[in-house]
Amino acid sequence: MTEDGEDSLTDPDAFGAMFDAHFEEIHRYVAHRLGPDNAEDVVSETFLIAFRKRAHYDPARAAVRTWLYGIATNLIGKHWRQESRRLRALGRYGPDPDTPDHQDSVLGQVSAQSLRQDLMAALAGIDQRDRDVVQLIALAGLSHDEVAAALGIPNGTVRSRLNRARKKLRASLGDRNPVLVLEAEHG
Repeated sequence: MTEDGEDSLTDPDAFGAMFDAHFEEIHRYVAHRLGPDNAEDVVSETFLIAFRKRAHYDPARAAVRTWLYGIATNLIGKHWRQESRRLRALGRYGPDPDTPDHQDSVLGQVSAQSLRQDLMAALAGIDQRDRDVVQLIALAGLSHDEVAAALGIPNGTVRSRLNRARKKLRASLGDRNPVLVLEAEHG
């Protein structure tokens, strides 16, 4: 399947090539959103829907990659209750008790874990539509234009949802910048 998506209608191998090109990226995104246990099923369903709807794919609206993110995000939306429960649970757990003996390492891990818990709880507290925008940008690395195409919403809506989400996240994190919280977790 070329980036215009038309080859897969007449050549099944073209869809296989598209699958190979995008599977890992879509899987990584879904695994970040729903956890690895649900990722396989959602990613499989994403590509099944893409295959079934490939005749309706419009390359003028979005690139294949963006189209796949849109399908995956819609499927993730069906699981939003599960995702919210998981994020709330992560926000309640304490730091991992099996930390190394080295004092600096322990302090760094406890600090990062504490920030992660706060971030997970804050994410659980924002509207699903806003969370989709934040996570498509933060986890998938999509641009505002790509998020708009993936979700089928105007670019201005992406920007307003992102702005609203940032404000709510900052307020939930005690005015700590959510980007810095993520950097501390990975740093």
